[in-house]
Amino acid sequence: MSSRTNQTVYRPVLWCSGLVVLILVMAIRPGFGTDAVPATHLVGHWPLIKDAQDVTASKLHGRALNVRFTAEGAVFDGRTSQIEVPHQAALELGTRDFSLSLQIHTAAELDDVLGDLVNKFDPVSRRGVNLSIQHHAGVTGSQANYRQLHFGIDQGRQDKEWKDEGRLGNAIFVHCMAVHDGSLYAGTVEGWTNKDQGHVYQYDGKGSWKDLGAPWKSNGVTAMASFNGHLYVGVSRVLLHYSGLAPTTAHHIGGKVFRYEHGKWVDLGQLLGVDGINSMAIFRGKLYVNGFYQPAMFRYEGGTQWTSLGSPDGMRPEALCVYNGNLYATGYDEGAVYRFDGERWSRTGTLGDATQVYGLVIHQGQLLAGTWPNGTVYRYAGDDKWVSTGRLGTAEEVMGPNVYNGKLYAGTLPMAEIFRYDGDENWKSVGRVDFTEDVMYRRAWSMAVFNGRLFSGTLPSGHVRSFEAGKNVTYDRELPSGWRHIAAVRERDRLKLYIDGELVAQSVEFAADQLDITNDKPLSIGSGPHDHFFGKLKDLRVYSKALSPAEVRSLVKPPQ
Repeated sequence: MSSRTNQTVYRPVLWCSGLVVLILVMAIRPGFGTDAVPATHLVGHWPLIKDAQDVTASKLHGRALNVRFTAEGAVFDGRTSQIEVPHQAALELGTRDFSLSLQIHTAAELDDVLGDLVNKFDPVSRRGVNLSIQHHAGVTGSQANYRQLHFGIDQGRQDKEWKDEGRLGNAIFVHCMAVHDGSLYAGTVEGWTNKDQGHVYQYDGKGSWKDLGAPWKSNGVTAMASFNGHLYVGVSRVLLHYSGLAPTTAHHIGGKVFRYEHGKWVDLGQLLGVDGINSMAIFRGKLYVNGFYQPAMFRYEGGTQWTSLGSPDGMRPEALCVYNGNLYATGYDEGAVYRFDGERWSRTGTLGDATQVYGLVIHQGQLLAGTWPNGTVYRYAGDDKWVSTGRLGTAEEVMGPNVYNGKLYAGTLPMAEIFRYDGDENWKSVGRVDFTEDVMYRRAWSMAVFNGRLFSGTLPSGHVRSFEAGKNVTYDRELPSGWRHIAAVRERDRLKLYIDGELVAQSVEFAADQLDITNDKPLSIGSGPHDHFFGKLKDLRVYSKALSPAEVRSLVKPPQ
C-alpha cells in the first residue's frame, strides 16, 4: 500500500519537474516554441522553401526568376536570380518603425560578390530601404569592404559637405583603405625621399588616427585587404611625378606584402620582379596581388610563398575585382579590362577611347570600370563589349568607385570631386574632398564604407573625408559563413542590426519624421543596387514594428 502511494505521489511530481525544465529550456533557447512577435504586426512572411508565396493573409506573393527552391531555402546564383514582390499599400513603410528578419547562408570561399539581400528602393528619388552585404574590391587598389552588412534608409537626403576626418601623419596621398575587424585602416604615401616611409593608420571613429607604423622603408603603403582574420598591406616606391608632383628621389623599392599581427608587421616576402604592390583581392579563398609598375600577378600560398601568375600578354594589370566566377583586372598600359579564370588570362575588350583603366565596381549586377583620359565610366556588356555610362563632369580620370546606400559613387581627377550615378549617363557632383591650391592634380583615389558613412582618401592633401546619404548602420566585421539570422530594425530615431539574435551595430540618432521612405517600387529579394545575392535565403519576414531584442531572439533558429 505504501509503495503504491509513493508511486502515485512522486511520479506526477517528477513529470511536472521535467515539464518545468522543458518550459525553461524553450524560453531561453531561441528559435524553439511559437513566434513571440504578435501576428498583427506581420506584414508579410515568405518561407522561400517551395516557392515565393507569402503565407500571411496579405498575400504579397513574389515572382521568382532563376531561383531554385529547396528544403534548405531558396538558392540564388549571384548572376540572374531574384524575387520581386509587387508594390502594395501594405509595403509602404513611411516614417514608421519596421523590421526585416531573414536567414541566409553564404559559402566560406567565394568567386563572386555576395550582394543584396532585401531592398525597396527608388533610385530616381533615392527613397527607400537597402539591406546588403558589402563586397567591394577594385577601390582602387584595395578590397575596401568584405562580407560586411549594410542597412540604410533614405529620402533623397545627404550631407551638404564632406566632413574632414583629418590628415594622416605626414601623408600627401591616402592610397588605400580597408575595413577590418571593426576598424577603418588607411595606407599612405608620405613623401619623396629615402626618409619618407608609408605608414598604416587606424581610425578611432572621432577624427583621429592611430599610427601603426611603417611596415617597410619604401615611401608608400599602396594596397590593403582583410584576409583570414588579419590585415594585409602591400608596399611600393611611389613615383609621384605621375600625379603631377615633384619627382620621387627615394631608392627604397617595395614589392613586399606584410600582415599585421599582435601589434607587429610580419614580412611575407619579396615578390620577384616588382618594386610595388598595386592591388589586392580575395578570390576562391586565396589572396591575390598585382605589381605596381611592372606586369605581374601573384597568389599567396602561405608563409613567404607566392605563386607567379604572369600577366595578360605582358600588360600591367592594376585594380582587381571578383565578379561572376572570375577575377578581373584593369589595364595600366591600355584602356582594357582582363579576366583571370584561376589559370589563364583573357581580354574582355577596349573601353571606348580610354588609354588606362583605374577602378572596378559591381553595380546593379553589372561590372563597371572608370577610365583615363576622358573621365568616363563603362559598363561591361559581355564578350568584348563595353557601354559608356557617361562622363563625370569634366573629369579626366575616374577611380575609387563604391556602392553606398543604393547608389554608385566614384572619385575623380583633377579636382578630387565625387560624383553619384543617377542613370542614363547622368552623373551628379556631391562635392569635393581635396582643395589644395596651385597643383596640377587632386585625386579622390580610395573609398570605403565604415560606421554607416562613405569615406574617401585624397591626394595631395593626405586627408580623409566622410559623407552620409540618408541614414545608415554597418556591421564592420566579416559576416561569418554558413547559416546566419539577420534582423534589420528601424526603431524610432535609429537603425539597428542583429546577427544570430545579438545586437551588433546601431546608427546615430536621427529625426524620424524627416525620413519618409515610401515609394512605389517592388520589394526585391536577392537583388538590388549592388549585385544579385550569391547564397541561400529563407524565412523572410517584414514587420510593422521595431522588434525588441527578445523578439529578435525568438526568430533565431537552432544551428543547422
